[in-house]
Amino acid sequence: MLEEAFRDEWGRVVASLVGFLGDFDRAEDAAQEAFAVAARTWPRTGPPDSPGAWLVTTARNRAIDRLRRERALAGKMHLLAEPEATVDEADDTLIKDERLELIFTCCHPALPLEGQVALTLRALGGLNTAEIARAFLVSEETMKRRLTRAKTKIRAAGIPFTVPGAHLLPERLDAVLAVLYLIYNEGYSGRVDLGAEAIRLGRVLAALLPDEPETYGLLALMLIHHARRRARFAGERGEDLVLLDDQDRSLWDLDRIAEGRAVLDRAIALGGRGAYVVQAAIASLQAHERVDWPQVAELYRRLAALTGSAVVELNRAVALAQAGDPAGALCAVDRLDLDGYLYFHSTRGELLRRLGRDGEARAAYRRALDLAVSTPERRFLTRRLEQL
Repeated sequence: MLEEAFRDEWGRVVASLVGFLGDFDRAEDAAQEAFAVAARTWPRTGPPDSPGAWLVTTARNRAIDRLRRERALAGKMHLLAEPEATVDEADDTLIKDERLELIFTCCHPALPLEGQVALTLRALGGLNTAEIARAFLVSEETMKRRLTRAKTKIRAAGIPFTVPGAHLLPERLDAVLAVLYLIYNEGYSGRVDLGAEAIRLGRVLAALLPDEPETYGLLALMLIHHARRRARFAGERGEDLVLLDDQDRSLWDLDRIAEGRAVLDRAIALGGRGAYVVQAAIASLQAHERVDWPQVAELYRRLAALTGSAVVELNRAVALAQAGDPAGALCAVDRLDLDGYLYFHSTRGELLRRLGRDGEARAAYRRALDLAVSTPERRFLTRRLEQL
């Protein structure tokens, strides 16, 4: 019960508190206190009718109590002008949803892009430092320093907690889209709530910036991928990873795929040719009953030219193999410098297996298994090793 509330409400509670207190660390501390109170009381009393409002109200009251205890009232008297509603008086209709303000605060151009994305993942999505570090392929200690620097910069520069004016929105868009993309990717790897949250915020951004094709491109990409989420895992507890070719297409949400394609059409009509639009086009092709793998490989080539990403080159190699050229795909993979990346080694293992080089394939799969974190990934790689 509490875990579900955390997934659903953490971002909203923190966003409300950052706007209320003007400080990220105080906001997170108060949010954690509110969840701790919930952990003690909800098992006895049952969850309130509006968990989000209950948590926001409780967190605000705890924050005020802490300010009083610290006797730091001189510069915080305005906080005490707020009525002190008890948790029983929490009213969801009276509490503003401030998550969009939080995103734009985290994505302020005064912060480095890596800090913008990391801070929003922490504050909005509730990811811990280790999870964010995995998303960036860096160590946990490195990520901890990035988060600390970002919070310090916001305080020192007095970055406002607000949605910027229309004339400033385009320059902030790249960072905001990068944030949503990484939030969605974390959801797609198993935390479906974050995927749904990224889509919700993507819809908000599309409404806010109706002439920006990349916003529609990202939204289309997320919609099409999300439509296949039920088919990506099998087993009673969803512990078995299922590759695209083996997925049960009856589990795909065809209406959501159709919606994603319509959004993609809108992006293309606006002249979209950027990275998110290309990725959405790839996802759309992969959702056809017969996938045009040569066309997918060509789109990955275009995407690699736009991004310079070695991970994109790895995906292009997979498409080349699917198009019938595993040897050429392996040559492309072996040129990449991605030794610490799980999917680099699992892809090499698959290509070597297809080429009949079983000994080398085992070594590649074992290296991938060493890097695997999630249960579905570990089970999949273990099965591959057993099959050799």
